[in-house]
Amino acid sequence: MAYQVEKTDDEWRVELTPQEFHVLREAGTERPFSSPYETDETPGVYECRACGAELFRSDTKFDAHCGWPAFFSPLAGDRVELIEDNSLGMRRVEVRCARCGSHLGHVFEGEGFPTPTDQRYCINGVSLRLVPDAS
Repeated sequence: MAYQVEKTDDEWRVELTPQEFHVLREAGTERPFSSPYETDETPGVYECRACGAELFRSDTKFDAHCGWPAFFSPLAGDRVELIEDNSLGMRRVEVRCARCGSHLGHVFEGEGFPTPTDQRYCINGVSLRLVPDAS
């Protein structure tokens, strides 16, 4: 798929830390409970750390006690790309930034969380940047 923001691996490596590159460009996963965003209650917008696309709002974030920031919905359906992921011997749905194709995490359904969508967008904190609302 062609993305609005396309760069070579070398260009991404200049802009991202090694951990960010591993997660965002190689579909890695950060250690659970390592992101301060998991429990951060600051009102604002979460952007893609790679390209700055606005992806999630803090008012859709909830504490899923899963080790990663969890949201019940992206800002809009066209902000993220969902891709079937059959790695690790199971069916999952990968979440990518629709603007640059960076790996964000996975979305799960039917887990019984008391949210409007019954979805959990389990997102690597290292793939996000929080832009607090103006006071």
